[in-house]
Amino acid sequence: MPVRIFLLLLTLILLSGCQSTRSEHAPEEHQNGHSTPVAHFEPDRPLPALPTPHTSDDVWQRIRMQLSFASSTHPRVLKRVNWYLQHPKYMHTISDRARPYLYYLVNEVERRGLPIELALMPLIESDFNAQAYSEKHASGLWQLTPLIAKHYGVTINPWFDGRQDLLQSTQAALDFLVYLHKRFDGDWYHAIAAYNTGEGRVATAIARNRKAGKPTDFFSLSLPKQTRHYVPKLLAAATLLKQQRMHFPAIDNQPAFTQLALDKAVILPDQHDWAELEVLNPGFRRFPVLLNGPGHVLVPMARAQEWQLAANEFQALPDSRWQQVVVRRGDSLSRIAGQHNVSVSELRQFNQLNSDMIRIGQTLLLPSREEKLDYVVKRGDSLWRIAKQFGVTVKDLKRWNQRDNNRLRLGETLAIHLSAP
Repeated sequence: MPVRIFLLLLTLILLSGCQSTRSEHAPEEHQNGHSTPVAHFEPDRPLPALPTPHTSDDVWQRIRMQLSFASSTHPRVLKRVNWYLQHPKYMHTISDRARPYLYYLVNEVERRGLPIELALMPLIESDFNAQAYSEKHASGLWQLTPLIAKHYGVTINPWFDGRQDLLQSTQAALDFLVYLHKRFDGDWYHAIAAYNTGEGRVATAIARNRKAGKPTDFFSLSLPKQTRHYVPKLLAAATLLKQQRMHFPAIDNQPAFTQLALDKAVILPDQHDWAELEVLNPGFRRFPVLLNGPGHVLVPMARAQEWQLAANEFQALPDSRWQQVVVRRGDSLSRIAGQHNVSVSELRQFNQLNSDMIRIGQTLLLPSREEKLDYVVKRGDSLWRIAKQFGVTVKDLKRWNQRDNNRLRLGETLAIHLSAP
């Protein structure tokens, strides 16, 4: 048989086989021509929605679902991974410290569209200790230096340090990181390294490698030892979180605090447990005195209504001009109080002193409800004449200026305290 005819017959056989196969599974028909009823099934119930970062119960899980930095097997990263694994209690401590702050940090990083890994930076910077202070004078969760803090509008005064304030420090730190990210052409590792050691050092290291024909990625740069391990610490924490190789105690994925408006300087009453406010508001330097702050105080969400009612009992501080006094040899609280026309009890209260003991070089903050003038003695002046001119007593003039007699010298300066109107 010719090959062409054989192939034609084979094709016909295969086609008939396919048709018979389909007919075996086709619905049979009744003799009267009607189709056999086909069973109707209810549509499948929709599968439960997979959790999203915002619906997760745990903030750590919310972070885990958004980690975007590539995993690294660099020896410095693996070394830190092993350290974390060998110290499981560390993450328990971190979670306890981060509990009041982490939800807010994650929210702010997400709101700006930044890598979620940045929310882990306070873990590396301060171990989530909001009152951490370094020998280089960096402070707070984000370890901001005074120069960077002031550049980004953080409030720093004798009564309030915004570097230790969650809201102000976070906004400043993220502003700085956004700037560094742009400065280093979108390289987050370079930006994070520059946050730690300064943009000048990182830029110099990149230029040096480029000139030598070497790679300019972070791990190839010659940087200070602390910085060489800084980025790996962050990557190691992210790796453990992503791979779930270590237990991170859960933190509720919901706000931990709310803001309570505070439009006056106050002293928190002793009968209230203000320790929880101190945790949320470490920027106030002289608890329980809340003065010269951001115009609000953070209160626990669970007790917001209670604190709102308690705020009505807050004792308002009188209008004052606050000043700093450095303790000198021979000073005592009573002597300083007399010089500045305040009481010893006020000095102790506003400086949180448990006794009258003070040390040379110590800085005291004191409320002066008076305006202090420096008066230069002129020809013909006397204590009596000066006292009459300013409506004070000779006795006060002597006390303010530590004098035992009435003698004056032409050109000398006298301190005069005027009562506020």
